[in-house]
Amino acid sequence: MHRALRNLNPTEQIGALFIIVFGLLMVGGLVIFLRSMREFDDPQQGAQHRDELDRLTQLLKTSWLLVFVFWLAWLAGDISRLVLFALGSFFALREFLTLSPTRHGDHRSLVLAFFVILPCQYWLVGTGQVALFTVFIPVYVFLALPVTSVLANDPKQFLERNAKLQWGIMVCIYGMSHVPALLLLKFPHYNHKNAFLVLFLVLVVQTCMVTQHLVSHRLMQLGKRPAVPAISQSFIWRAWRAGMAAGSLMGALLSGITPFVPGQAFALSFIACAAGSMGHLVMKALKRDRGVPMWRGQRTAVTGAGGMLDHIDALCFAAPVFFYSARWYFKL
Repeated sequence: MHRALRNLNPTEQIGALFIIVFGLLMVGGLVIFLRSMREFDDPQQGAQHRDELDRLTQLLKTSWLLVFVFWLAWLAGDISRLVLFALGSFFALREFLTLSPTRHGDHRSLVLAFFVILPCQYWLVGTGQVALFTVFIPVYVFLALPVTSVLANDPKQFLERNAKLQWGIMVCIYGMSHVPALLLLKFPHYNHKNAFLVLFLVLVVQTCMVTQHLVSHRLMQLGKRPAVPAISQSFIWRAWRAGMAAGSLMGALLSGITPFVPGQAFALSFIACAAGSMGHLVMKALKRDRGVPMWRGQRTAVTGAGGMLDHIDALCFAAPVFFYSARWYFKL
């Protein structure tokens, strides 16, 4: 597959990937539809079956959303592409901040986060200021936020409030901004093809997460216990290893659309999958800390903000790790 994809021109590669990716998604939808027609005499088995279908449907919707966003980003111009990812950051940060109440003293910091920090970060990405956008939030914003908050003269829960906001900015803005930042990496003999890196990262991370979920669900049916039950009822080490293997192998198979050879693609995919899967677990821990119940087939987001973080949390953690790993290894 590596050699076959490598021998195609960019237009042919797009066509082949379109057929493969959307074909797999349609097959997945057909399988879920056929399984939904199955009937059970036992009401308890029927309820468990419906819960399983709800989880599978949510996974499929997430996959459709991520792939659809990629194709929109591919078709859009540079400005439209940045606006698309910036909107994703905006809604993800809004959802993150609904997990904790805010005080009047946080209003200035919230305005700064949504209407100054977010557009500035994406402006730095859009103008190719790599040296600055990599340190803008971890260095400058890290100091600016508590200064803004302390001037509001409200010391109550000062550390908790600022830590929460800084966490949200790092994950939802800093992490997500590294997805379009992949377009800035200048690999030799890889001109005007960096959008494939975005698709590569999305497919690799999503393959890892879907595989981990499916294997975990099967192991739970067999009586396997979760590794961290207070945080996640579905995180099992064997399932995690299966997801890591599936995502890494997917990366090696897709190396033909990247500047990497299969071994390099496998290693970078492994790193991205590790960051994404562990980041997803970290986000679950944050939700549990804020008292958000474990979601079992709920149809709406508990935070009321559309469930954006459910779709992109793994990608937000994987993107910067993938970006800097590739930049360091290839000395870009």
